[in-house]
Amino acid sequence: MTNKILNYAMIGCGMMGQEHIRNIQLLDNARISAIYEPDEGMRAKAQELVPDVQFEISLEALLARTDLDCLVIVSPNYTHVDQLKQIAKTNPLPILVEKPLATNPEDKAFIEKLIAEYPAPIWVAMEYRYMPPVAALINQVDKATGGINLLTIREHRFPFLEKVGDWNRFNEKSGGTFVEKCCHFFDLMRLILKSEPIRIMASAGQSVNHLDEIYDGKKSDIWDNGYVIVDFASGSRAMLELCMFAEGAEYQEEISAVGPMGKIECKVPGPGRFWPAHLGPAPTPKLIVSPRNPQGPQAHEIPVDPTLLAAGDHNGSTFYQHQKFQQVVLGNAKPEVTLHDGWMAVAMGMAAQKSAATGKVVDL
Repeated sequence: MTNKILNYAMIGCGMMGQEHIRNIQLLDNARISAIYEPDEGMRAKAQELVPDVQFEISLEALLARTDLDCLVIVSPNYTHVDQLKQIAKTNPLPILVEKPLATNPEDKAFIEKLIAEYPAPIWVAMEYRYMPPVAALINQVDKATGGINLLTIREHRFPFLEKVGDWNRFNEKSGGTFVEKCCHFFDLMRLILKSEPIRIMASAGQSVNHLDEIYDGKKSDIWDNGYVIVDFASGSRAMLELCMFAEGAEYQEEISAVGPMGKIECKVPGPGRFWPAHLGPAPTPKLIVSPRNPQGPQAHEIPVDPTLLAAGDHNGSTFYQHQKFQQVVLGNAKPEVTLHDGWMAVAMGMAAQKSAATGKVVDL
């Protein structure tokens, strides 16, 4: 059945939804058949990408269709859980749901119920796992380090972009910066260290971005910088450094792991469309290994297909993720990023938000 054409339905098609659309269109035997998007402007942009798609007037109407093979949820963060509840009740198809999985600590009980009872596979979108230099680091990290003691992730990037309804300007709707932006990194920490977090401490604030922005009488309260330190059950430690007013930083993400045998790091440039033109060409993704031997560090450029770079802002990873999800829908594989993984990334982000807000260490 490898030639079966899969019918995808999109729930939300804003900026990230449009990236998913472009990457699904690069797959073999895949078709975007239906879209539910309440915003008129985003519908118009999606129709430019998929002229013959059927737009549905509601989520209920989309879920009533009988021709769909899977759903891709790319709606605002705070709507994910309610949409998952509705899907579970009416049409439990295979799902790819964007991060963060949830935004409220009270959602934990529903996620546990979903894990136990949902009859189809659910994959939580964690594109950073599949960025080529990050994937290379994951594959080589144990051999290069001899066992990780310290893991550091740094992201220096541009501010939050404008979103429909300005939902990403508020902790209440986004879950907070450490949930909305950084759940990717907490997921990577668990994946790379192969261990669970036991203690989190953080410091963060809103120093530069959105300070004078007011929406419907409410002042933006989203943080734009911070540090998070995580202790893991294995004895390893991880640290996140985030700055969201560092446009034009040579590399947007830098990850390093150090152990008794050596150090390995990767460097990922940001989206080309946000790279300041006056600085010349954007940097190339790199993997650097520094073993404890006389040869010194070895640097390797990681090529990324220009077609994939043009289809999205995540270094080709959205396409690689969709290739794997397609095999899940076909019944040939299981989700690599489970609901448990998605919830743990959110729980770590929530703990970091709490630690930074209270000045106290949070035990998990």
